[in-house]
Amino acid sequence: MSICQTIKKVVLVLALALVPVVQAEDWKDTLHKSLPLLGHRNWIVIVDSAYPLQVSPGVKTIDTGATQEAVTAAVLKALAGAKHVKPTIYVDLELEYVPENDASGISAYRAALAKLLAGSEITKLPHEQIIAKLDEAGKTFHVLLLKTNMTLPYTSVFLQLECGYWNAASEQRLRALVPALEKSTPKQ
Repeated sequence: MSICQTIKKVVLVLALALVPVVQAEDWKDTLHKSLPLLGHRNWIVIVDSAYPLQVSPGVKTIDTGATQEAVTAAVLKALAGAKHVKPTIYVDLELEYVPENDASGISAYRAALAKLLAGSEITKLPHEQIIAKLDEAGKTFHVLLLKTNMTLPYTSVFLQLECGYWNAASEQRLRALVPALEKSTPKQ
């Protein structure tokens, strides 16, 4: 083998070895650059590898090349440091019913996710209901989808962003003070 061929092989091996690192840094960089722009009604969703590429113009999908747990941890950490938004967390109701014999590793994932989300309020809804919320939001608001290398079903973590410095109770009090707003606000 000539020196030129050896150099080409070394360069190729090094380039291939660096791809996952660059890819991993790209999604983290995108998350950190996007976070200041995101606000209430935006979503960040951490999804498994089979999650479909959506066509809605408001949905941006990034292949992280990372584990579901690592991406979820990084997103939660980034959100914990953001003062302007806080997440409402949704997970698929089906996740707690997926049997280990049909999806090897699902029990370990459920345990890892429980640790990651410990102390957080979690809303469990059927997958299709969460997807409907996401589809509706994607028509008007930005959705950041972070695709992972997860190969287990019903493992997505859906984070609907809410205002970090204003809450529903404050909004309700404000609307009660301003009669014109009270009339324009639908009853819940």
